[in-house]
Amino acid sequence: MDKLKSMQVFVDVVERGSLAKAAAHFNVTSTMVGKHIKTLEQSLGTKLLNRTTRRQSLTEAGEVYFHECQRILGDIKEAEENLQTLTNTPMGTIKINAPVTYGNTVIAPLLAQFIELHPHINVELILDNNRIDPLHDRYDLVFRIGELDDSSLVARKVGEYQLVFCASFTYLERFGTPQVLADLSHHQCLGFHYGDILPQQREQEAHYFSRQQSRLSSNSGDVLKAAALRHAGIILQPGILLEKELELGLLKECLVPCRPASKPIHMLYKGKSQPLKVRTFIDFFLGHSSHI
Repeated sequence: MDKLKSMQVFVDVVERGSLAKAAAHFNVTSTMVGKHIKTLEQSLGTKLLNRTTRRQSLTEAGEVYFHECQRILGDIKEAEENLQTLTNTPMGTIKINAPVTYGNTVIAPLLAQFIELHPHINVELILDNNRIDPLHDRYDLVFRIGELDDSSLVARKVGEYQLVFCASFTYLERFGTPQVLADLSHHQCLGFHYGDILPQQREQEAHYFSRQQSRLSSNSGDVLKAAALRHAGIILQPGILLEKELELGLLKECLVPCRPASKPIHMLYKGKSQPLKVRTFIDFFLGHSSHI
């Protein structure tokens, strides 16, 4: 086996704390991950991991080898990044994490143009509404909506996230147009499921659009929009998702005076000094996202 790849797999297993998670990251089976670890142990003549059915831990030798592997892989990465800077040719894979709706609506449409302009850069875009730790998770860039509380990250504000209430004209003609938030108690609300993130909403909004109160709930804004277009109820979704339908008159905004306060959107990364591939994407995104 490729020893460098085995070292990468070993480090990933330790950092993620799971063979299964490392297997998913490298798109291989857990059995193959185990073979990488076993190959290293055989070549070194010592055990690196103590494994049981429920947990794993580093041996004393494994602890030393883990830190050495981190150093070696870090040196290789730094050498590659220095070469990119020297030749002014960005290359490699950029890993990006973003909320589902924002990623689908704003980031995804830009990627085809970006990879066409930069044939040596690959992009791995993970759309996820669950909470992640942008400081320690293995992403180059993380997009977040809402106020930030981690000052150790570099944050670039890239926009505002404005939620709006809307429904189809047919629905509003049939059930009436709500005038105040309390009127939502007489309507069919279609709610967004935020995963393990607590929504930054006022109490009334959180109540009417909660999974317990909603006729339909989903972690996809596109699902809720499709239902609203078929006259199923009122949705509270970002304006960037509904822009086209509102302009075409397929949906109508309601409760305009009750709009929630907009939230800032930030692009986060771990330091001012970034590899050329990441700087290239940041510059591209900042130059193009405002046109969407």
